[in-house]
Amino acid sequence: MKILVTGATGKLGSKVVEALLKTVPASQLAVSVRNPEKAVGLQERGVEVRQGDFDHPETLDAAFAGIDRLLIISADGDNETRIRQHTDAVAAAERAGVKFIAYTSLGNASESNLFLAPPHRAAEDAILKTGIPYSFLRNNWYLENEISSIQGVIAGAPWITSAGSGKAGWALQQEYAEAAAAVLTGNGHENTVYELSGKLLTQEELVSALKLVLGKEVSFQQVDDTAYAEIMKGAGVPDFIIPMLVEIQKGIREGELEVESSDFEKLLGRPLTPIREALSQIVNQISQNK
Repeated sequence: MKILVTGATGKLGSKVVEALLKTVPASQLAVSVRNPEKAVGLQERGVEVRQGDFDHPETLDAAFAGIDRLLIISADGDNETRIRQHTDAVAAAERAGVKFIAYTSLGNASESNLFLAPPHRAAEDAILKTGIPYSFLRNNWYLENEISSIQGVIAGAPWITSAGSGKAGWALQQEYAEAAAAVLTGNGHENTVYELSGKLLTQEELVSALKLVLGKEVSFQQVDDTAYAEIMKGAGVPDFIIPMLVEIQKGIREGELEVESSDFEKLLGRPLTPIREALSQIVNQISQNK
């Protein structure tokens, strides 16, 4: 059996590969990367490195050739670009005769009104149309998404949010990676949808846990979207990013990530890392990277 992971030099992809290498011989693992030079370390460990670029779908035919199980990690970019990239990747998988496709999607993708949802819905629809057995890994929210806010708090800034009492299911990227590895190597995952969500928390509950980890008071400020955008601008966030951040706050406020599920624990075979411990890991990473 040959497994291939796309985007394997990215933050999530690299973690998936490491999780796979704990249980799968390197000879059974391939990666598709835009820039093979960045994957030399994997090649030296016996992983087959293939060049594949979602912006050049003709490269994906060779990248996906002879692959039994494929993990398509969703690409970055604007929605229009991502829809094109995802549907092109699925078409290439179909041409290559891939036997199983796992895809990193978004919480409640088929129904979500979150601005990030359309590329995930398009990818899921494209996969369904192929008739190839699939597993949709609907990742809720990475705790790592909050690193800049946590860095700000460590430096003495308040935690600013316009998400109100909306909840999200934060979990560590490492655990999303381990769940993906479990699906790629396990049995009985054909034609499944997994809602991978941590314990649902409001921003205020998240900050309460962060206070305990840091051992200090943290100023917590609920504002409206306009004030949030102004504060982000004042903090030096690039103008083109601010509307996306506002939309994320709005989506959380409106319950788009409030997806309750025990699928995560089922795939991992253990409870998720408790939020205080997970935050502690993030804080330690920040201090090590200073």
